[in-house]
Amino acid sequence: MWLLIAFVAVPLIEIALFIQVGGFIGLWPTLGIVLVTAILGSWLVRSQGAREISRLQGAFSDLRDPTEPLANGAMILFAGALLLTPGFFTDAFGFALLFPPFRAAAFKWAKSKVKVQQFSMGPGPTRPAGPDDRVIDGEFEDLDHPKRPTQKPSEWTKH
Repeated sequence: MWLLIAFVAVPLIEIALFIQVGGFIGLWPTLGIVLVTAILGSWLVRSQGAREISRLQGAFSDLRDPTEPLANGAMILFAGALLLTPGFFTDAFGFALLFPPFRAAAFKWAKSKVKVQQFSMGPGPTRPAGPDDRVIDGEFEDLDHPKRPTQKPSEWTKH
């Protein structure tokens, strides 16, 4: 239900803001602001996204919890989509998501709403091999019942 309200409310808010701002400063300055925010937003998304990718790689290489860099990356990606969407309301929210303290507060809020049951990195626990372990991993072919081809051999495999 909230998603439906957002899909109806956001375009209405954007149209109202375009009318108000356009009436106050004119058509061309309004279009200029929309274009500049898209260009500036793209540049900010690219630079902050690169920084979060390096933080994510560092978290993986140091075997640390990658949750925060992943969440920041997702918020930056969402901010980029909002900034490329023409409008003042979406631009304001997109720029807010590019502001690291706002992202930290949003992450803290989302973290309080999500309960993690289990988190692990790397291979699971293994038991040490004992004297009774007689499992050999390998491939075999049944010689008593040879495989019959289901189709004629390819010209590439004939010898």
